[in-house]
Amino acid sequence: MTEDHPDKPRAARPGRRPSKPPVAQRRRTGGGNPAPEGRVFLYGLHPVEMALANPDRVIHAIYVTRNAEARLRERGLTFPVEPQLVEPRWIDARVGADTVHQGVLVETETLTTDRMSALRKARLVLALDQVTDPHNVGAVMRSAVALGADALLTTTRHSPEETGVLAKSASGAVDLLTHVEVVNLARTLNALRDDGFTVIGLDSDGPEPIEAVRPGARTVLVLGSEGKGLRPITRDACDQMVRLDMPGPIKSLNVSNAAVLALYLVGRAMPAADGSA
Repeated sequence: MTEDHPDKPRAARPGRRPSKPPVAQRRRTGGGNPAPEGRVFLYGLHPVEMALANPDRVIHAIYVTRNAEARLRERGLTFPVEPQLVEPRWIDARVGADTVHQGVLVETETLTTDRMSALRKARLVLALDQVTDPHNVGAVMRSAVALGADALLTTTRHSPEETGVLAKSASGAVDLLTHVEVVNLARTLNALRDDGFTVIGLDSDGPEPIEAVRPGARTVLVLGSEGKGLRPITRDACDQMVRLDMPGPIKSLNVSNAAVLALYLVGRAMPAADGSA
């Protein structure tokens, strides 16, 4: 009798219940997402669909329930590796029983962030100044893609790593959005200004309402963390500081909600790509 590889589940045989892959020793990363070093577990039908469609993704394993496999095949997806049938509770054990994984889990290498050269043709860039919560960053990425931003700029430190939690909140945007990490955000913003970008910072103490925003044909919108907001060095790197005025009794928004409104208003105020108003 041959011994199975410890990380590889046996394929389910027709007419039998799905096999239960044994648990390998794994390192726990942020967000309760256990995966080997340098890899991440993605879950949920839409994030997994986007990951499988991304040619830059290196997929190592796909674990699915029977229902999830059928739903993925209905979407006409090509599987780079053969899906392996498992029970829902096997996925629960890896991502938590309260996680909405929809019966699918993919083990993949984390994506490599893009270089600054990826911004050469970008018109609208969203920058986050030390926003650390993966739910917020994922939601911001989703909004950035939906509202037509070309790229996301984050700091190497004080930013969340790619996890299943972030990817699920992003609903596939992790695999759709150009993402550049930089060591020094203020220095990068100054370099982008020299390159023709208008840099607009959003802060509750901004001297002007966002309705008075004056974006250029190429614009960077900068948002800070909740509570601290933009750091002074980041504010100094902005051409214009604006605020969101709330008409209701609550005067501030969650950073992901603020990103939605700010991206929409700044995007509408930007000149057209051909330079017309």
